[in-house]
Amino acid sequence: MNPRLQFDGLARAATLPAQPLHLAIGMFDGLHLGHQSVIESALHSARRSGGLAGVLTFWPHPSTLFRPENPTRLLMPPGMKRAVLARLGIDFLIEQNFSREFAAVDAREFVALLKRSLPTLSAVYVGENWRFGRGRTGDVALLVEDARPQGVAVFSAPRLNHNGAPISSSRIRELLAAGAIAEVNALLGYSYFAEGLVERGQQLGRTMGFPTLNIAWAPDFRPCYGVYAVEVPTVTGQVLRGVANYGLRPTVGAATQPRLEVHLLDDSALTYGAKITVNWLHFLRPESKFGSMDELRAQIARDREDALKFFQKKVQSEFPKDA
Repeated sequence: MNPRLQFDGLARAATLPAQPLHLAIGMFDGLHLGHQSVIESALHSARRSGGLAGVLTFWPHPSTLFRPENPTRLLMPPGMKRAVLARLGIDFLIEQNFSREFAAVDAREFVALLKRSLPTLSAVYVGENWRFGRGRTGDVALLVEDARPQGVAVFSAPRLNHNGAPISSSRIRELLAAGAIAEVNALLGYSYFAEGLVERGQQLGRTMGFPTLNIAWAPDFRPCYGVYAVEVPTVTGQVLRGVANYGLRPTVGAATQPRLEVHLLDDSALTYGAKITVNWLHFLRPESKFGSMDELRAQIARDREDALKFFQKKVQSEFPKDA
């Protein structure tokens, strides 16, 4: 699922309908609640005025240009970002290549560049700390100064806090690395998820009585290796419960790259070649190396029981008896 109008760069966006355009701008890695507040402001204004709401985002991350030896590891690739943006309801998406040429645009030329590509631009929406232009010299004050003569309004959203600390992509990375998936989901406003095709594995889980779906998934930023309670929505609307293991599987011969395997707790017809989404809900334990296959089998059985207990508590909290 993608936004209905999608453009590879500002230059190609000139074909947008001649309606007032409300444009949220940012890298928006992870599309957490802070990002969503910026985008929802654009959506609200567009719906109220009969305009179109869209997002201008960038690929690759600027750090790949300025710190190629240590680039920022991203929470989501472009495809996942498009899926979340589509769920938010935006009308169009512009993915701008962050090249050396684009990075060299002077901050004082940025609004003019937007207006050349988007002549009906009505308003832009950014976070209060957003920076732009060569050397990141542009800020919200400069944006307002340059946009006002062009008839473009500027809305800047304050940073949101959660438990007294700002919501940010870097904070989410720290939590994800620590296995704090429940707090990650609180900051995202939706469940952290993986998407990929079901591949044929070594079928070791099947021989131990715990068959798994092996998911082709290679995130740029790797979450904590370990075992998680997860849900897998299906095209029929059913939501399957599961236990996922993400890591190197040290007991059965460590892999060179981490793998995502899901043991479903509910009956399913999912098989090889199916594209599935895995929503991560609860961290059960870190990945461990066991002394034997029997020890591993016993631990997987405990993981299964722990996951079932989690889902039972989840149902009880969503549907209390006295409701």
